Amino acid sequence: MTHVRTESDIEYAQADGVSLDLDLYLPAVEGPAPVVLYLHGGGWQVGDKRDGAAERLELLASYGIAVASANYRFAAQATYPAQVHDVKAAIRWLRANGGQYGLATERIGAWGASAGAYLASMAGLTAKNVELEGAVGDHLDQPSRVDAVVHWFGQSDLLANSRRTWLEKEILNPPFEGPLLGLADVADDVAAARAASPLSWVSADAPPFLIAHGDRDRVTPVSESLALHDALVRAGAESTMILLGGAGHEGEEFDRPDHLRLTAAFLLSHLAGAA
Repeated sequence: MTHVRTESDIEYAQADGVSLDLDLYLPAVEGPAPVVLYLHGGGWQVGDKRDGAAERLELLASYGIAVASANYRFAAQATYPAQVHDVKAAIRWLRANGGQYGLATERIGAWGASAGAYLASMAGLTAKNVELEGAVGDHLDQPSRVDAVVHWFGQSDLLANSRRTWLEKEILNPPFEGPLLGLADVADDVAAARAASPLSWVSADAPPFLIAHGDRDRVTPVSESLALHDALVRAGAESTMILLGGAGHEGEEFDRPDHLRLTAAFLLSHLAGAA
């Protein structure tokens, strides 16, 4: 493990008058450090780039990978695809400015938890889509592709994940997918929900994925990750699926040193060595 230095509250773009910031967790390594963009969870409605700073982000960086943890607009500020546009702007900013922070930016990873996993996956799967590129930020000449994706307990099918029985509607919080899409009910626009789902964008061109989910997740069912993994494999892309026994949504098992070390090994294998 290496020493980690933090650079906080760096503006990577502005959108609709909102300042979009990121924090950098920079490991003390020889030469440029590989970098992964991290996106927090919170149902696209709450959360912050500092969530999990010590037990997750700094610890992963201590294994030799720089982490750029970014905020993005919530659904109350802007609906889909604004969040995807923000993520792509953060990737472009890293490519344009990462060198001054000692980062290797030819290859960049994307990593997210829950709603952040959804965004990381969309960034990984839509590199060739002009509409989802957006025009956020000052570095539109930079590519927004990512070269590896770490997906932790996220959504892959917005329609399926938003379905509730009558009893579930009585006792559970409303689905998060509706506000993201600007809908009272995702079923009101099935085509939009499918078009905004990672499953719809899977192809053989997808970057390598590492997918992890808890088998006791009662917020986003493990079937969401299994469906994404299966679709990637069937398309001919590379995917590894990890099922964490006893882990719920955002369970502490994800931040165990052994799991973070495994995550770091995946990212290093696909990102290290890039100048």
